[in-house]
Amino acid sequence: MLVWLAEYLQQYVSGFSVFQYLTVRAILGVLTALGISLIVGPKMIYWLNHMQVGQAVRDDGPESHLSKSGTPTMGGTLILAAIFASVLLWADLSNRYVLVTMAVTFIFGAVGFVDDYKKVVEKNPRGLIARWKYFWQSVAGLGAAIYLYMTAATPAETQLIIPFFKNVALDLGPMYIVLTYFVIVGTSNAVNLTDGLDGLAIMPTVLVGGALGVIAYLVGNAQFAPYLHIPFIAGAGELVVFCAALGGAGLGFLWFNTYPAQVFMGDVGALALGAALGVMAVIVRHEIVLFIMGGVFVLETVSVILQVASFKLTGKRIFRMAPLHHHYELKGWPEPRVIVRFWIITVVLVLFGLATLKLR
Repeated sequence: MLVWLAEYLQQYVSGFSVFQYLTVRAILGVLTALGISLIVGPKMIYWLNHMQVGQAVRDDGPESHLSKSGTPTMGGTLILAAIFASVLLWADLSNRYVLVTMAVTFIFGAVGFVDDYKKVVEKNPRGLIARWKYFWQSVAGLGAAIYLYMTAATPAETQLIIPFFKNVALDLGPMYIVLTYFVIVGTSNAVNLTDGLDGLAIMPTVLVGGALGVIAYLVGNAQFAPYLHIPFIAGAGELVVFCAALGGAGLGFLWFNTYPAQVFMGDVGALALGAALGVMAVIVRHEIVLFIMGGVFVLETVSVILQVASFKLTGKRIFRMAPLHHHYELKGWPEPRVIVRFWIITVVLVLFGLATLKLR
């Protein structure tokens, strides 16, 4: 909204033209979301404690987690509020990529909110019935996929870009819808599976989101994109503001979510943030790079799939417990060690993902 106001005012005061720069608005987006999180966070935690919106901990999990029972959850609402407020202030709201990313984030957040509400307020351990949870995720994922496919203005917007190779892209046609659906829904659930330790999911989300912001800036720049042999997607650069807001909100939440956590993200945050990463990766045509940078999310998801498949087929478990972070806890790693090491792995993977922009 302030972009439009600045555009109007610059005809009277030329200094307002500075707000047309993506980099300026991205910095302001980070600071705004971070400030909102740090200011509102303590009040939200107090209110959640007062309303006894506490996390229920599985009694079959690591014993160290039993002490976390009752810790406020649904803190993801703080992240989403900070993101949306910052984006509404600093992004160009006429940009279709910003709008579709906000819509997907909101719908997945709403699904997570209902699931959390049923678990912690209505005391229903099942939460939202799985088929309904998946149904609404599918509606949002397919809706975004169809919208992006139908509004694509150039062939590059629906091609699959292969990293490490110059000008290698596969024309997907209608298969673009299928790929987009799986990327959005899959990333959403992968982040949700990772959210099992204090700060474990939010920091990798911030790192991957920040890297996607860099990619969005380059993809949306008519000079950098051809130089790096990546597709030029007009308007995609505006997602830098969303990525910046995500980073600021995530870091603000981490202030309270770091070990030992004062508040948990809940499905409302994990499902929404994962979906946001997925839809942005699709828009900037770097789904494979997302797979690389989000390697921790991928490993956590694969560990669950392998564990379930192994137990059903052989009656034996591959890991002591899935997702993977619980396996290392049961091997004797202190929780902070698991968290920080997974963060370090993410930093390396994000750097590797960014290196693919030049290694082609």
